[in-house]
Amino acid sequence: MLNKEQIKIVFLGTPDFAVASLQALVENGFRVVAVVTAPDKPAGRGMQLKASAVKEYAVSQNIPVLQPERLKNPEFLAELRSYNADLQVVVAFRMLPEAVWNMPPMGTINVHGSLLPYYRGAAPINWAIINGETETGVTTFQLKHEIDTGDILLQHKEAILPEDNFGTMYYKLMQAGAQLLVTTINGLMEGGIKEQPQHLVDKETHAPKIFKETCRIDWNQPVMAIHNLIRGLAPVPTAFTTLGDKQLKIFSSNAATAAHEVAPGTADSDGKTYLRFATPDGWLSCTEVQYEGKKKMPVADFLRGYRF
Repeated sequence: MLNKEQIKIVFLGTPDFAVASLQALVENGFRVVAVVTAPDKPAGRGMQLKASAVKEYAVSQNIPVLQPERLKNPEFLAELRSYNADLQVVVAFRMLPEAVWNMPPMGTINVHGSLLPYYRGAAPINWAIINGETETGVTTFQLKHEIDTGDILLQHKEAILPEDNFGTMYYKLMQAGAQLLVTTINGLMEGGIKEQPQHLVDKETHAPKIFKETCRIDWNQPVMAIHNLIRGLAPVPTAFTTLGDKQLKIFSSNAATAAHEVAPGTADSDGKTYLRFATPDGWLSCTEVQYEGKKKMPVADFLRGYRF
């Protein structure tokens, strides 16, 4: 049986969420022979090419980096095959063709930011918070044809606290996923993990990609639903509404149920300390906002420069 110094791993990932897992493999003595990540992309005011977070870390560790435009490109597949990987690890990467995920003898394992089979899809952390869940987690599983449907290896549960938002849960699950990955690979090498097939769940627990319209606040929704939307989209991409004729991003809020006869979406403020919007069942008070063309700031600071 191979030990961690002998097993050859190819790592596939792009954002900082994936860096934590790659770093955990390196620091725990695993042999990462290559990294596959997205091509450099223009970024910033000068639109200069910028490497992915995974590439930057891989270069710092002298790990070879592959950046294919197309994952079915014969030249890329030949180069990938040349590393003779025993195992591939995928964290926050695009969908893989079978020619890639079925290549190594030990298969390809994925780290996903939910308790599968719940919240399959591109934005599991966002949707768990938006839907008002009080618990989520990370899952390691074996890749197969349908996205996020492979046999489960291990899971770790993580509470979603009332004060959590997407940003805080992203960090918690990034760290938890990295540790679960190390535990998973150790378990696979020791033969101590029994794979569990996933069962079907309701479509309501899917986690599709977040689009701009997802972020637009519908003031006809219940106040807690709007509050959870704001939490699930903060600090990025951020829920928004309009105030006057400009966009207002809302980064944090407080929700209070209360009977009133004010039309949903109506803004109310004392001009000094509070800004709130009416919902059918209460009031949504903003605590941190960003008005179009301005910086993010506490609502009291915003009100100093805004006149209703």
